Amino acid sequence: MLRRTFLSVTTAALLATPVFADSHSMDIVDTAVSAGSFNTLVAAVQAADLVDTLKGEGPFTVFAPTDEAFAALPEGTVESLLLPENKDQLVAILTYHVVSGKVMSGDIAGKKMDVATVNGQSAMIDAMSGVMIDGANVVQADIEASNGVIHVIDAVILPK
Repeated sequence: MLRRTFLSVTTAALLATPVFADSHSMDIVDTAVSAGSFNTLVAAVQAADLVDTLKGEGPFTVFAPTDEAFAALPEGTVESLLLPENKDQLVAILTYHVVSGKVMSGDIAGKKMDVATVNGQSAMIDAMSGVMIDGANVVQADIEASNGVIHVIDAVILPK
């Protein structure tokens, strides 16, 4: 019985992990697409014409909100941001989720600091117990891509 439980848990863990298993051979955009839980983020990146940028050399650190994080925004927010007339606002929000350079969780463990985002504003990272950025929890860290790293967050963070 114990052996069967152990094998079941081991198999489940092995099947759950490969979402990002070979992601470091893909760029940030391709890694997000292959994960399947960033459809809204990918659509927003496309609408903001940021695909080529995030496929660029980098390195970039992306704090990537999940589809559930976007769904938690007030009703109609995502649809409104995706409209062509709101492109500047969408770009500002998306680039607030990006930091230049490759910042791994080990680089910030036990620290609290402001980091400069690509949109020019600072975001607060608190890695004193767990990791948060501007109040959003990092739920999965250090997903390496060929041009940087993705940290999955549970909320959309907004520039000030």
